[in-house]
Amino acid sequence: EHRPYVHGDEIRSIDWKLYGKTDRLYIRQYEDETNVRATLVVDQSGSMNYSGSRSKEMTKHDYAIRLAASLAYLFVSQQDSVGLVTFDTSIRKHIPPRSRPNHLRVCMETLADSQCRVETDLGGVLHQLLSICRKRGLVILLSDCFGNSESLFKSLSMLRANYQEILLFQILDDDEVDFPFQNRTLFRSLELKEQQLLVDPMSLRQTYLANFNSHQEAIRRGCKQNRIDWSPVRTSESFSAVLASYISHRGQA
Repeated sequence: EHRPYVHGDEIRSIDWKLYGKTDRLYIRQYEDETNVRATLVVDQSGSMNYSGSRSKEMTKHDYAIRLAASLAYLFVSQQDSVGLVTFDTSIRKHIPPRSRPNHLRVCMETLADSQCRVETDLGGVLHQLLSICRKRGLVILLSDCFGNSESLFKSLSMLRANYQEILLFQILDDDEVDFPFQNRTLFRSLELKEQQLLVDPMSLRQTYLANFNSHQEAIRRGCKQNRIDWSPVRTSESFSAVLASYISHRGQA
């Protein structure tokens, strides 16, 4: 953006190329990069290690890293910069955004080596991104978003204030959405190994679905309030459908 030069402005701020075209002095206020600077943020907490009966043995983490790899390929192929952050209780890997083809290989290898571990404080970890994502860019979060939604959106709102566009891929298993269990089932925590409970799922189904839908509504509301693009995804969905939807949305933005 430009504005007319006035007495007292710094000479170094004058756009001399524009002066050569117009014979008038203008101050260059800022230059915005045309290429996207994207950072993929992948959740590798224990809850991401779940795979249900309809996911063909693909965990949520498996789905997340494949989707992240596909997105990284798309960005580099159109000469945009892409970086990667993996996390559980804290940030485990950070690869700054680059657009070189060999940089894509580094991202792919890091994704392939990532493993689900323990629980996470999603909001607290995302707060750490403020020191990483300092330049204007796009943050793509791939997570099941299980945790405190208030803490999550407190951190995401700070990222938005830090000139970050945010896209949230909430990755869920079909079992988590419709709770199909009928017979007595032993539920084990994927984050706290010592926690397990044998229950009659039919007696819990109504309460579970009410709590799950309430959580989803909090996610939807938080994304709307903070102008965050929210894409709930099931592991039974094809990657091509998810990517096609993303590309269509970006084309309209």
